[in-house]
Amino acid sequence: MTDGAQNRRVRVDGVRSRRMILDTAVKLATVDGLAGLSIARLAEAAGISKSGLFAHFGSKEDLQLATIDAATEIYGRDIVGPAMQEPDSSARLRALCNLFLDQVENDVFPGGCFFSSVNSEFDTRPGIVRDRLAELQTQWMELLAAEYAAARDAGLLPDEEPEQAAFDLNSYLHLANDLYVLYRDRSYLDRARRSIAAYLATA
Repeated sequence: MTDGAQNRRVRVDGVRSRRMILDTAVKLATVDGLAGLSIARLAEAAGISKSGLFAHFGSKEDLQLATIDAATEIYGRDIVGPAMQEPDSSARLRALCNLFLDQVENDVFPGGCFFSSVNSEFDTRPGIVRDRLAELQTQWMELLAAEYAAARDAGLLPDEEPEQAAFDLNSYLHLANDLYVLYRDRSYLDRARRSIAAYLATA
């Protein structure tokens, strides 16, 4: 193997190792919290050495931010990306809601919605981690509001303030998530789907 090929192999292995670590971190964070995501705990769960973890993340804060970014990629892959392929804004809005509920129902994260878990943990802790979470929450609400506004303006949904619609829809989603995690009863997710369908029909 040439030096160039060997270097490329090392880089690829490093990317795969980081991806595996972050997949584990995202799941752990919904159960133990981002604050509880210690290097030692993550190393044990991922089956690697603590020194191996330090090679990827220089500090606990770096690990927390990387974990948030990894979760954001999963939401983009499972929810936002597919929803944006729908043909119109009304269908995109419904898909955003339904795919969110599908992700919860499929137990992608053992503790339910990643952001619901960690937002409640950091909402009173000033700092870069809270700022990043607040930024992502704002982006999600703005996406819901923008799709509602586009659907309303196209005559596909009733006349409602988009920001209020985003608030209402997100409330259904996160209450369903919280009750599902607490009771492990999928009927709460079905209730949310019915409520959202009715809301978008009569908003």
